[in-house]
Formats: sequence, C-alpha cells, structure tokens
Amino acid sequence: MAAPLRLVVFDVDGTLVDSQADIVGAMTQAFELMDMSAPDRGAILNTVGLSLPDTMHQLIPQAGAAVQEQLVAAYKQAYSERRQFVGSKTSSPMYVGARAALERLWAVDDILLGVATGKSRRGLNILMDGHDLHSFFVTTQVSDTHPSKPHPSMVLTALSEVGVEACNAVVVGDTSYDMAMARAAGVDGIGVTWGYHPADALGDAAACVETFDALLQVLSDRWEIAI
Repeated sequence: MAAPLRLVVFDVDGTLVDSQADIVGAMTQAFELMDMSAPDRGAILNTVGLSLPDTMHQLIPQAGAAVQEQLVAAYKQAYSERRQFVGSKTSSPMYVGARAALERLWAVDDILLGVATGKSRRGLNILMDGHDLHSFFVTTQVSDTHPSKPHPSMVLTALSEVGVEACNAVVVGDTSYDMAMARAAGVDGIGVTWGYHPADALGDAAACVETFDALLQVLSDRWEIAI
C-alpha cells in the first residue's frame, strides 16, 4: 500500500527567516513618517504573522481606518527600501539549519512543502528570490488572497491544492496565530521556539521544538519515515 502524501506548511517570518530587524525598523519608520509615536519592539513583534491591516488595527485600534491604511502604505515603502538597500539574504537571513531542513524534507518522495505567510505575494517572491527557495514549495499562500491568520483559509487552500488530507499535514510556525490557524483547519501545529512569540504562547501546538534537527525528528517519528 502506497504511503499517503504528507504536507508541511511553513510560516516564514520568525520560522524560516529572521526578519525582525527589518520589521521593527520599517514599522518604526512608518510611524515616524506619520509623526506618530512608534509602538515598542515587543508590541511590534507580537503582531508578526498577521496581515498588515490587522497588524495596524492591533497596534493602534484607536486610530481610524484612513490612518491605518496610510501606515500600511508607509510600512510597505519603508520595508521595501530597507530590503533593496542590503538584499534579502542580509536583511532577512535564514535561521541556522533552515535550508538544510528544507533540503532533507524536499528529498523525501512522500513529503510536500508549502508556505502560509502574512507577507504579500510580492514580498514573498522577493524573499524567495533572494534565498533561492522557490523550488522547495509546491503551494504558497499569502495575505493578498486570504483573511489574516488565525483564519484557516491559507491551510485549507494549501490542502486542497495539493490533495493532502488534514490528518497528514502539519503547520510549522513561531506564533500563536500559526498554531490557532492550524487548529482551526484541523491540522496539528508544531511550534518553534526561536521566533517572535514565547514558547508559553504556543499552547495550541501539538509539539514544540528548539532546533530544525528536532523538527525533523518529530516529523520522522510522527510519520514513521526516514528524513
């Protein structure tokens, strides 16, 4: 009997790449351009994973929609300028072990890889171009075409696109939004502790790991396959 297809859906910021310097810097610059006091670093990082409109609503709920929209535009401009100045490899470096883990998972015939991110399609493509990641992923879900995490739309669409059942998929992410998204989609979440939310915020995770090697071991044990 053939083994079922498996799907590993990765978050990006805080999971595969460390983009906190760009995120905090661009957010601070966006608020400064609007002559507003920027939120502190912890508040900004707590929103990583949300779409930009939801991010601004969480950071400044008292502001009107027009101001939040202006901040979204200012953030996009600031982030783009920072990234163009130094390039994705420098501005958003991959975490230690991330590429090796992707390579090992990609090499397993019955495992498919996907992305579910709060980034825009343009932002994700630029990042993937910079790190040469396109070949790893068969499905990529972005904020342009989905409700913000923790809505399950990204995961459900990824499952549908590749024909994998929820019981044979996992979401790997660093935030409570990733874990809640996974649970809402009927998929187990695996939390990583090197990202932007503390481990105790990953309560919906079926497992938490501290390294990419540990992630591979969890998946190997879970599916009883060599990775």
